Amino acid sequence: MTLDAARLAPMANAIRALSMDAVQKANIGHPGMPMGMADVATVLWGEYLKFDPAAPHWPDRDRFVLSAGHGSMLIYALLNLTGFARPTMDDIRNFRQLGSPCAGHPENFLLDGVEATTGPLGQGLAMAVGMAIAERHLNATFGDELVDHRTWVIAGDGCLMEGINHEAISLAGHLGLGRLIVLWDDNNVTIDGTVELSSSEDVLARYRATNWHTVSCDGHDAASIRKALDEALADPRPSIVACKTIIGKGAPNKQGTSAVHGSPLGADEVAAARVELGWTSAPFEIPADIAADWSALGARGAAARAEWEARLAANAGKVAFESQLASIADKAAPTLEAYIQGIAKDAPKVASRKASEMALGPLTEHLPQLIGGSADLTGSNNTKTSFTKPLTKNDYSGRYLYYGIREFGMAAAMNGMALHGGVVPYGGTFLIFSDYARNAIRLSALQQVGVVYVLTHDSIGLGEDGPTHQPVEQVMSLRLIPNLQVFRPADAVETAECWALALETPKTPSVLALSRQNLPAVRGEGDEAWTGASNRSGRGAYRLKSAAAARKVVLIATGSEVSVAIDTAAALEQQGIGADVVSAPCLELFDRQDAAYRADILPEDALIVSIEAGVTLGWQAYTGRNGLNIGLDRFGASAPAEVLFEHFGFSAEKIVPRITAKLAQ
Repeated sequence: MTLDAARLAPMANAIRALSMDAVQKANIGHPGMPMGMADVATVLWGEYLKFDPAAPHWPDRDRFVLSAGHGSMLIYALLNLTGFARPTMDDIRNFRQLGSPCAGHPENFLLDGVEATTGPLGQGLAMAVGMAIAERHLNATFGDELVDHRTWVIAGDGCLMEGINHEAISLAGHLGLGRLIVLWDDNNVTIDGTVELSSSEDVLARYRATNWHTVSCDGHDAASIRKALDEALADPRPSIVACKTIIGKGAPNKQGTSAVHGSPLGADEVAAARVELGWTSAPFEIPADIAADWSALGARGAAARAEWEARLAANAGKVAFESQLASIADKAAPTLEAYIQGIAKDAPKVASRKASEMALGPLTEHLPQLIGGSADLTGSNNTKTSFTKPLTKNDYSGRYLYYGIREFGMAAAMNGMALHGGVVPYGGTFLIFSDYARNAIRLSALQQVGVVYVLTHDSIGLGEDGPTHQPVEQVMSLRLIPNLQVFRPADAVETAECWALALETPKTPSVLALSRQNLPAVRGEGDEAWTGASNRSGRGAYRLKSAAAARKVVLIATGSEVSVAIDTAAALEQQGIGADVVSAPCLELFDRQDAAYRADILPEDALIVSIEAGVTLGWQAYTGRNGLNIGLDRFGASAPAEVLFEHFGFSAEKIVPRITAKLAQ
């Protein structure tokens, strides 16, 4: 379907009018990008994008990502005009107001049709890379009849300047993701002024250097836009289309300047724009003929969806395809039962990173949705199993990605894969490098996607690499992120339990903070008949050992320090001081337990002592004002792990005197 010029111009102006009016009413927002990209968006949504507003979760729809999320009114206008249930016109009238799904930046959990939460520049495009990876993987598994869609992105100059852009486009070019097409709003304006103030690079040359196809067009000429999009569709490489646009087009006195980037036009300029555009309707009113044209575009997708549903119904792989798209939340624990029962008997002394690899064996064997990877640390993160062959440009059916040294790009790509559906991504790097990926981890939590971050080398226990690589503040800082589960397991059994818990929460991402050094088994007895219902780590914290003498102390520890707590408790008992040992693999889960359980685990009549090889800030919530916090409120040092633990006081010999002194106060 090709829109004639007489219809296209007023349809694009409907986007411009809604954008400037909504921003003006809110008295805050970014009208320039939606007004500048209105023509491109109208051609894309009207002639190329495969979607059906009546079935917004149709698996074979095209994905559209507004990476330049500050221009959110563009997608709100498109969703409304094409017939999605929301946003309604009242929602748009209340743009950026409490209770409206039209937030300042698009949120995937507020509106169908918003495929990803965007706004932190560059991440939308990087997540789109993950969506394109997921599409190619599922296509390789189920064929063109069931999986045959594209991922489209609108990105601005800021998206292309951010460092993550370099990581994302390099990965996409390397993998040859030809179903990914980026439309660059090449308007030469940022908030500070013209792009020349801060950048003089040849953007398209950079993309060509990373194996992308590049093409340019006049972003206000439909024929030019179509020619560029057709060329992009025909090329097997990922494509970027440089759409030369005028930011704020239609605002006669401000268009083309930074004045329209991040501020309302002002009442006078809105009035002038109405004259310039020939738009006579009142704010938030769309003429019936223009509304009908947009509605017809939205209805067009129903036929394509019906054809796909017929193909699915007749396809021999229908059951397998639907199973691939289904949640694995109820499958993880049963998959691990036999494995956990076995290690409960064997009590292996292994690093928790190795224990993670061991647990991933049965998980990746029986759950084809799992796609792993590592940021160039596969042998250190232990994220690859014999059941996960590489996913490459020549074989998208693989289930293991070599992300290269691209932690931020990896995390964002995993978000995109999870948002796409049909795959459950996990990826590894050193815990210290989680700071490179932190904003994407935060977006995992905000977007409610169950990505699993395998973050190894979790403390001074990594040893000789020294303080540049030794996490101190990272574990506690990750616990600050809402809707993120941070697991730090103590041995092989707890590690497997934490994997089960991570995969049981598809709307909550998880971090597995894992050791480099071997850890003694602290579990096993009583776990020989383990089932998901007996997952002790599911409480977040639990009593691992009860006091023998009258209880005066409760030691609460995580990860490698749980065995230190056990040794400390034994030494205290020799002095007649009863001590419980509490293992706390996930404080977030412990916080969700009822008050009675938490009071039983951490009673008020005992000295509560926390032991964790990291900062002590935050532990006071569990130990109380009169408790004792054993930790590391400084950077580490370069030495063997056992030397460092003794040097920094993580031994029974060093901890017991501090406890007895505290009890004597």
